[in-house]
Amino acid sequence: MTSATSRSETASGPNAPASPSQSGARPKPAPPAGTPVRVTGAQSLVRSLEAVGAEVVFGIPGGTILPAYDPLLDSTKVRHVLVRHEQGAGHAATGYAQATGKVGVCMATSGPGATNLVTPLADANMDSVPVVAITGQQTRALIGTDAFQEADICGITMPITKHNFLVTDPADIPRTIAEAFHLAASGRPGPVLVDIPKDVLQETTSFSWPPEMRLPGYRPTLRPHGKQVREAARLIAKAKRPVLYVGGGVLKAQASKQLAELAELTGIPVVTTLMARGAFPDSHRQHLGMPGMHGSVAAVAAMQRSDLLIALGARFDDRVTGRLDSFAPEATVVHADIDPAEISKNRKADVPIVGDCAEIIAELIAAIRADNDRPDLADWWTQLNSWRDTFPAGYEWPDDGTLSPQYVIERIGQLVGPDAVYTAGVGQHQMWAAQFIKYEKPATWINSGGLGTMGFAVPAAMGAKFGCPDTPVWAIDGDGCFQMTNQELATCAIEGAPIKVAVINNGNLGMVRQWQNLFYSERYSQTDLGTHKHRIPDFTLLAEALGCAGLRCESKEEVDRVIRRAMEINDRPVVIDFVVGKDAQVWPMVAAGTGNDEIMAARGIRPLFDDDEVSQ
Repeated sequence: MTSATSRSETASGPNAPASPSQSGARPKPAPPAGTPVRVTGAQSLVRSLEAVGAEVVFGIPGGTILPAYDPLLDSTKVRHVLVRHEQGAGHAATGYAQATGKVGVCMATSGPGATNLVTPLADANMDSVPVVAITGQQTRALIGTDAFQEADICGITMPITKHNFLVTDPADIPRTIAEAFHLAASGRPGPVLVDIPKDVLQETTSFSWPPEMRLPGYRPTLRPHGKQVREAARLIAKAKRPVLYVGGGVLKAQASKQLAELAELTGIPVVTTLMARGAFPDSHRQHLGMPGMHGSVAAVAAMQRSDLLIALGARFDDRVTGRLDSFAPEATVVHADIDPAEISKNRKADVPIVGDCAEIIAELIAAIRADNDRPDLADWWTQLNSWRDTFPAGYEWPDDGTLSPQYVIERIGQLVGPDAVYTAGVGQHQMWAAQFIKYEKPATWINSGGLGTMGFAVPAAMGAKFGCPDTPVWAIDGDGCFQMTNQELATCAIEGAPIKVAVINNGNLGMVRQWQNLFYSERYSQTDLGTHKHRIPDFTLLAEALGCAGLRCESKEEVDRVIRRAMEINDRPVVIDFVVGKDAQVWPMVAAGTGNDEIMAARGIRPLFDDDEVSQ
């Protein structure tokens, strides 16, 4: 069935000369760019990936995608990383994309291979991450017959991708790949899936580059409307209690410098969401921290009592707003986002601005400078500093003398520093990593925000390390999350990705246990993992079995020494089993279903906001 193709025909890139034949004949010169070349669909796919600049593909071969793996073996431009589970491939592509700003690529076979990508695709969709997933599919004649390992992956992923394609003509492969990468990276970024039947990969076709893209109607708005920008500037000038509410869209737009200029020009306080940590330096005097369910009291209070919210690349999600009907009741809202569907979706925007955040902020700065009118925020900053001083970030050590998880994470951040990349799983350790590590730069904090995917940290760290091989990459993980995807440490060990993994081992599903403690009368149903009581698994031994260095830390006195030891090991991945107290809790907290006014700074203690203090 497969057309015969010599190895020399697939060994080089699309514009490289062919190898001399064994007969000693002179090599033929490479055809000029744009000249069609006869190749298989699989060769066309690999050449297309090379042409769009794909550097790394994370994947696992299988029956229907197998034709693509033969020419991939010969590519000198695209590195393939053989993962241990397709979910790991998807999260690695996300980690790569978040760390580099480039499109991450993953590959899987049909059926279970493709469906194992569903979680990372949903995750990337929620967090607006540019990922292209390439999946094999049963041959065209068998589609719809329930053939072996057949699944309608386009139908399955339609709600959780920005777009997806089923390629039925091999001639369409270059155009489809070009369109997929363009869609993933432009406008509001997101995941795109390309499903290719096996016989389409095997069929002979022609390849030429660049193809002509056909995306009628897809024209993301980048430049904002000047009238709305001028109105936003006018509102800023007269505001008494403004807040810059910064979301992940600022990072996607690479607009951190513009944000800093806007903040310093106006003196407005800044809050950065979980997805925007690092967009504005934590050390900056105007930064109030992270808002939301486990945000700082100052950030939550500032938003709640603001008279003007300037939302930049944020979507007013429920983890930030709490009960929507009681969120920031006195605030006028300026909402800037590249996705018009987000404007007024949750909170009505008084001034909607559609466009790229970098463009919007730059034009807003120009409008403010043109008016030469700045808000007087002296009284507002007096109130903000009072909240900040009254409710600083902090934690208590466990009464039983066990190790504090917050201390561990805080020391990792202090010793490793702000130049590293940090990833996290989902749960208590994620919130502590967001709270107690100081982020000074963009693309240094990678986590699963919208979907909240346990098992994200290790494969995302792996992807980040392949994207930034000279940068230290630390995965802050929980013992529950770690047991979901730790098999990718074998990939890291074999493929040369010496990440560090800090397992915050509290013996249970910590965030679920916290909710059981607070809201279910301390009935701890099915949250004890046994990693404390039985040491099953023993994480240090597991690490060694997976080709890593395994370390353990159980006391405060050992923390710095063990972290430094991990930093010294760079020839293989490192796993540190930090055995911490089982009952540490994440504070502050706005319980689900309550309003931000009900934020708890600690168990039973609620900060009281005196309206008279801020109604200047």
